[in-house]
Amino acid sequence: MILYTMMPREYIFPNPMIEEETELIDWQGVSLYAQRQDHQYRVIRVASTNPNDFLNEKIAPGSLISLR
Repeated sequence: MILYTMMPREYIFPNPMIEEETELIDWQGVSLYAQRQDHQYRVIRVASTNPNDFLNEKIAPGSLISLR
């Protein structure tokens, strides 16, 4: 099988180890995929359908957030 795509390999063939550690959380009404780190979460992916949520720098992938 040959795939001609510009998408990164990780999107087509995701790593199952990363998916197991990822949780779907709700942060101030925004759905996010995040990994728990001590008392905080590291944002992996924004799962919202609102385009303005993707412009919020507080929940950019790689950011640390707290659910408190």
